Amino acid sequence: MEKAKISVTQLFALMFIFDLGTSLIVSYGIPAGKDAWLAILLGMGGGILLFFVYYMLFRQYPTIPLTGYVRKIFGEYFGWVLGLLYCLFFLYIAARNVRDFGDLLTSSTLPETPLLAINLSLILVMCYVIYLGIEVIGRTAEVFIVILLLLGLGANFFVLVSGNVSLNHIRPFLEHGWKPILTTAFPPVVSFPFGEMLVFTMLLPYLNRPKLIKKVWLSALISSGLILSWTAALNMSVLGLDVMQRSTFPTLATIGKVNLFDFIERLDAIVVFTLLMTVFFKASIFMYGAILGITDLFKVKNRQQIILPMGFILIFLSMTIASSFSEHLEEGFTITLKYLHVPFLIVIPLFMLVVSLIRNYVKKKTS
Repeated sequence: MEKAKISVTQLFALMFIFDLGTSLIVSYGIPAGKDAWLAILLGMGGGILLFFVYYMLFRQYPTIPLTGYVRKIFGEYFGWVLGLLYCLFFLYIAARNVRDFGDLLTSSTLPETPLLAINLSLILVMCYVIYLGIEVIGRTAEVFIVILLLLGLGANFFVLVSGNVSLNHIRPFLEHGWKPILTTAFPPVVSFPFGEMLVFTMLLPYLNRPKLIKKVWLSALISSGLILSWTAALNMSVLGLDVMQRSTFPTLATIGKVNLFDFIERLDAIVVFTLLMTVFFKASIFMYGAILGITDLFKVKNRQQIILPMGFILIFLSMTIASSFSEHLEEGFTITLKYLHVPFLIVIPLFMLVVSLIRNYVKKKTS
């Protein structure tokens, strides 16, 4: 493992920015209709339950990453294969995040710029910061979380005073009952983005104060969940349900409606810069988790040797993951959530915890 440590503040910054990710910009919780904000809150509650699964696993193996203790739980051979699958999963999700940013930029700000040029630029910067190590990533997150919060406060202020907010758009409460809310929250919102924080189990051994992991993780999860719920409610109150359902990037459409005194307008850059920051850190953490896993599984002496090859794989994946952005979204909300997120983020960790608890119980009985 890399000989480095990150502080509690740095871990909070990384988790907070990670959790916002692309969820802040894309259509999130829309199947719940006007109650999308409530579905996100319920999903956050499910994310808290998932956290305790991840945390109990970490408490049993505090000095090794996920790819290490999966082999201890399931055996060397099957555990090794499962660890490799987790590395591929992390790399795939990183590619999806890069593609999200590239498509937003080409559709809103840089329509004449090739998608490859945008993705390549982002991934090269990601490779550079990963090459510098986890301490640099943590210190960078400490700076950018302040910028992110200032941009968020500014954008919310302009939207609220623009006169476009109408509470009638989010009424009536529970218009279609609890069913669409619950089916939206469980498992889609639980696994994305709250369940994706599983990747931090690759980074927790680097924390300089492991006893504070519970407070840091829960505070980051709850604060980011509340912001996502607020953003969904604000978007709905500005755009209305019909526009929200048709909009690919509702937050971009919401900020685009701001026009104060025919002077303060065209604030799309705030959304683009926000997504750049959140995607950069989220994709970097997923890529870093994949690199740490490969290093652990294949006993690579120097992780820096595989950063560029992994970067090229990430570029290829981000370009070939779908032929269009609509196909990319469809793949994400159906195939990825159902066949990847649920087993990798919910089912397998739960099974790992049960097996681990049974083994520990048997050991205590026999001893």
